Amino acid sequence: MDGYWLDWAGLLLRWLHVVAAIAWIGASFYFVWLDNHLTPPQSPALQAKGVSGELWAIHGGGFYNPQKYRLAPPVLPEKLHWFRWEAYTTWLSGMALLAALYFVRPGYLVDPAVAALPQREAILLALGGMLLGTLLYEAVCRLLAGRGGLQAIVPAGLVGAISFSFSQVFAARAAFLLTGATLACWMAWNVLWVIIPGQRRMVAAMAARQEPAAEDGLRGKQRSVHNNYLALPVVLAMISNHYAFLYQQAQSWLVLCGLMSAGVLIRHFFNRRHHGVSDWRLPAGACLLLALLAWRVAPEPVSAPSPVSEGDAVRVQRVLAERCVSCHAARPTQAGFSSPPAGLRLDDQGAIAANAARIHQQVVLSRTMPLANLTQMTEEERQLIARWFGAQAGAEGGR
Repeated sequence: MDGYWLDWAGLLLRWLHVVAAIAWIGASFYFVWLDNHLTPPQSPALQAKGVSGELWAIHGGGFYNPQKYRLAPPVLPEKLHWFRWEAYTTWLSGMALLAALYFVRPGYLVDPAVAALPQREAILLALGGMLLGTLLYEAVCRLLAGRGGLQAIVPAGLVGAISFSFSQVFAARAAFLLTGATLACWMAWNVLWVIIPGQRRMVAAMAARQEPAAEDGLRGKQRSVHNNYLALPVVLAMISNHYAFLYQQAQSWLVLCGLMSAGVLIRHFFNRRHHGVSDWRLPAGACLLLALLAWRVAPEPVSAPSPVSEGDAVRVQRVLAERCVSCHAARPTQAGFSSPPAGLRLDDQGAIAANAARIHQQVVLSRTMPLANLTQMTEEERQLIARWFGAQAGAEGGR
């Protein structure tokens, strides 16, 4: 029953996390779009009030006229809407989901072929790595304030260093997710410790009938733009664990960095397009990069398997019973599971034969199962499954 309730926790947390992320990223995309589409007001009255830009839009059957002030309005409005809980809810639900899926279920963080870490030590290293990465990001932003292009280049290099470091310690699947979680920590940090405190100081200054500090507005805008560019890489990392061909590669951290770079190019294209500049080299470069990555991670052709013996089918069933059935059974014995993942059962010969192609894909081609190789499937056993599947496919083709 523990696995059953853990599955429910994962479902509800994932649902909350995705909905909150849509709200947060949607707000980020909208306000960057809005800033890039503002035009100087034509009305002398608006200019006199300190309005620096306005926009007319129609949506949902109504007309809207957002206005942005150069610094602040002359009088503090009674009702002021803050955009913060979308960010906090996304981060909190994401961390809870990470704990439910990777910290509670033993072994998911660890691949003995990478580093044979005890589970508790792996959890502490994961949390410490995310914290250290966030503090380094903050230090870089403060040191490079006002340095133009360096504010983008150095954090990008930091992302590569974080991705590489995680790949040297954790299972590849976990390393991808932890890299994305670290960038999500950057985004939440920007909101909690930079954007919102600056806005509070601006509101407090207006309440005291003082002029708000322009620095707070500029720093908040800088971090908001950072979050805008980080959004697509973070979403990519969130969904990457569903695509094993990405992380089951030598130097998989480079694959992740390449995918994230494509996301940044796409985001930059749209941000420039909002300014009226359509630089088609940006999406073309993103498409080229994605095509190169797809070519790079394509599976190697499988050589023709050697003839299968009469006992191989029995041996395959024995291997699957030892390596896979702890999860893929009607009643899994692996901690954290209440039902077979993906509905796949391998606890009888009929189920094994019916799912031969899926077994071959996951065990031989992508080599993603057993997950993190927790049950220590050997290379000889994988080759046995390759021979068995070749015989199965040959028999089907001869009919």
